[in-house]
Amino acid sequence: MSLTSNFHQQYNLRYQILLQRYNLQKMKFSCSTRFASLILFLFAAQSVAVYAGSFHKDVQIHWGDGRGKVRDRDGKLLSLSLDKSSGSGFQSNQEFLYGKAEVQMKLVPGNSAGTVTTFYLKSPGTTWDEIDFEFLGNISGHPYTLHTNVYTQGSGDKEQQFHLWFDPTVNFHTYCITWNPQRIIFTVDGIPIREFKNSESIGVPFPKKQPMRLYASLWEAEHWATRGGLEKTDWSKAPFTAFYRNYNVEGCVWANGKSSCPANASWFTQKLDMEGEKKMKWAQSKYMVYNYCTDKRRFPQGVPAVCT
Repeated sequence: MSLTSNFHQQYNLRYQILLQRYNLQKMKFSCSTRFASLILFLFAAQSVAVYAGSFHKDVQIHWGDGRGKVRDRDGKLLSLSLDKSSGSGFQSNQEFLYGKAEVQMKLVPGNSAGTVTTFYLKSPGTTWDEIDFEFLGNISGHPYTLHTNVYTQGSGDKEQQFHLWFDPTVNFHTYCITWNPQRIIFTVDGIPIREFKNSESIGVPFPKKQPMRLYASLWEAEHWATRGGLEKTDWSKAPFTAFYRNYNVEGCVWANGKSSCPANASWFTQKLDMEGEKKMKWAQSKYMVYNYCTDKRRFPQGVPAVCT
C-alpha cells in the first residue's frame, strides 16, 4: 500500500466516524446550525488525520558521505552505517515545539561494542534542550543498554538506563518520545519506561521555549559507550548498520518565530493512566540498570530536586 493511499484511508475513516456523530445530532439543530456544525466536523477530521512520515520528504541525511540511505520508493525504510572513517545521521526538515516522535528501529547485530545508535530531539546553541534515546552497543551475547536523558538549557545529568526485554537486533521495535507542556514520556513498543514531569514549580527547568529537530545517528564512542570504554570497537566487523522504519512525527511545527499545533492532538495533554503507571513500574523494576535519582555516590549532598 502506498503512503498516499494509506493516508487517505485513515482520513476517510476518521471523516466517516465524525460524520456519523454529526448525523445522530442533526435533528436537534436548525438548518443553519447543522451546516455550521458539519463544517466544524469536517475541519476536525482534517486536523486530526494521522500522517505517516516519509524519509524522502520529511528528513535529510545531513552527514555520512553516502553511509545513510533511503531503501525504498515510499521512503519508509532508511539505513545508517558506520565504518572506521565515519558514521552517519539524518535530521528532520522541520523544527517542533512539542510533539510526538516515533520510529521503528532494528539495531546493529553481533559485536556492536563502542557503537551508539540514536533517536532524539535537540535544539541548537550552547544552552540547548535535548531529549535522548541512545542505544549503547555491546560485545556479542551481552545486552544493549538503552540510555535516556533530558537536557534543559545545556544541562543534562538526568540519565536513566535500561536493558530491554527483547533482542533489539532481530526485529523492528517502536520507540516513541511524547513531549508536551507537562511531561516527557519515553515508550518502547507502547510500554512507558520513563516519565519526566514539568517541575518548574520547584525550580527545575523544563524544555518548553526552544524548538527542536528530530535527529538520528550511528556513531563511534568506544571511549565510553560499552562498559565505560573497557570494550573497544572491533573494526573488522565494520561496516555496522542500523535500520529505521515507519518514521512519524506529529507536532507543533515551528516557523517564522511561532509554533502551529494540530487541532485535538491527544498527545498534547497526554499523561499516564493507571495502566500506564503500572507498565512503567514493571519496566523500571525489572529492566532499569541505572537511575540518577538513586545514585548517592554521584550526589552525596542529596539527589536532584526533581527526584524528590
